[in-house]
Amino acid sequence: MAGRDFYEMLGVPRTATREEIQRAYRTLARENHPDVNKDPGAEERFKDVSEAYDVLSNPDLRKRYDAFGPDFRRVPEDVDPETWARAQARAGAGRAGAGAGAGAGGPGWGGADRGGFGGFAGAEGIDIEDLFGGMFTGRGGRGWGPIPGADQEAELVLSVEDAYRGGRHSITLAGPEGQRQYDVNIPPGVTDGQRIRLAGQGGRGSDGAEPGDLYLVVRLARHPRYRVHGRDIDVDMRLAPWEAALGASVQVETPGGEAKVKVPPGTSSGRRLRLRGRGMPNPRGEPGDLYAEARIMVPRHLSDEERRLYSELARVSTRAHADSGYADSRGR
Repeated sequence: MAGRDFYEMLGVPRTATREEIQRAYRTLARENHPDVNKDPGAEERFKDVSEAYDVLSNPDLRKRYDAFGPDFRRVPEDVDPETWARAQARAGAGRAGAGAGAGAGGPGWGGADRGGFGGFAGAEGIDIEDLFGGMFTGRGGRGWGPIPGADQEAELVLSVEDAYRGGRHSITLAGPEGQRQYDVNIPPGVTDGQRIRLAGQGGRGSDGAEPGDLYLVVRLARHPRYRVHGRDIDVDMRLAPWEAALGASVQVETPGGEAKVKVPPGTSSGRRLRLRGRGMPNPRGEPGDLYAEARIMVPRHLSDEERRLYSELARVSTRAHADSGYADSRGR
């Protein structure tokens, strides 16, 4: 592992937050734990990522690692990073002059070279176990060490109305340890596929490590009236033939209550009328829209008077009149 970069081992940038480092370690530790992964190289990878996590998750150690790199364990506490860098450069020049004459002992491993700053590059008393602390014995000499709990997922099925309103809900989920009940605060306007995080409610960690998180994946139940597309909602708007022909003001049911829709004269089935902002709420931005789609409903049974009037309408509405005056199937 000597010379390898801890950030590279965990696959995170040097600007990564503690939470990002923890997530990366959890993933890699689960993938490479010897009890799970029987690949011959998995054990070494597990040790590597454990060592990297031990350092980068500790603010003081991470600060020293960022300042001194792989040599951070050797450097005395009171050494200034710039002073150390200059000493490194001088020691490197001295080793380059010595060439192959340093012999098999080599600088840094108790060989002939005793130069350098603060005992670096072959000084006596370097503790190899301290230098590679925990690499060969797991984390902190405690077997495989603490393993953070795994993140878990479960589906949370909501009606369109519940997703629209949000609020606190009590849910029960079955797991390896039996059924557990959770109180969940659902934000208004959650959409299908959105994940709600319950921190610390996932799998248990071992040896005192933190538990994982539980992610509830929202699924909207099929609704007899509403069709949800992201934050937009479609709803059927039933019209009588005369309302479609003459225009009308009709009430439409929405998840947030009734809304009044002004239907233009000459509206045909399939025409969609938009109610701006009446779709799913969005706590962080613009809400969706609601689209009322016209559905012209013809009476199944006609009274004698209705039949007479429809017959009269059919007589006066010639084909030429229909071709020139009726709206097309797109409502235009």
